[in-house]
Amino acid sequence: MNTAPASTEEAAPAAEPRWLTAEEQRVWRFYQHATTLLDDHLDRQLQRDAGMPHIYYGLLVQLAEAPERRLRMTELARDAKITRSRLSHAVARLEKNGWARREDCPSDRRGQFAVLTDEGERVLHRSAPGHVSAVRQALFARLTPEQRKSLGEIMEIIAEGLQPNEAGADLPWLR
Repeated sequence: MNTAPASTEEAAPAAEPRWLTAEEQRVWRFYQHATTLLDDHLDRQLQRDAGMPHIYYGLLVQLAEAPERRLRMTELARDAKITRSRLSHAVARLEKNGWARREDCPSDRRGQFAVLTDEGERVLHRSAPGHVSAVRQALFARLTPEQRKSLGEIMEIIAEGLQPNEAGADLPWLR
């Protein structure tokens, strides 16, 4: 009689997950709640003051900081951590507002650049003071200098640990 398990899954019971401690659960939930509220706060401020969602503001900032105010669409999607389809929709809205335009890439017939227009730069400069004020009021004004330093160190560690290795990864900006 063969008593060997039919598969390796049956051979070894699944390991019990390492559940969060009560303290870890408390921190995790506060983190989720705070980041959701912060994202909503910044999005509402930009919608009210500049007529754009936070994601569009971020795209305009990326373009403003790029050489010649232009980035390849694939690079812009990667930096924004969004799908190319979502980026294409966002850039279409920026184009409709006159804040950006697309240009074909001369070295790659399939590639395109997103380019910040002069009007887009003006909108960014007009909306930046209110955005900075909202960030300062919602985040930095509530923290001591030591807490700001700790938060920066913590976020750097988390970002470095999560930085994806794009080789073979299923990443939104590669779709």
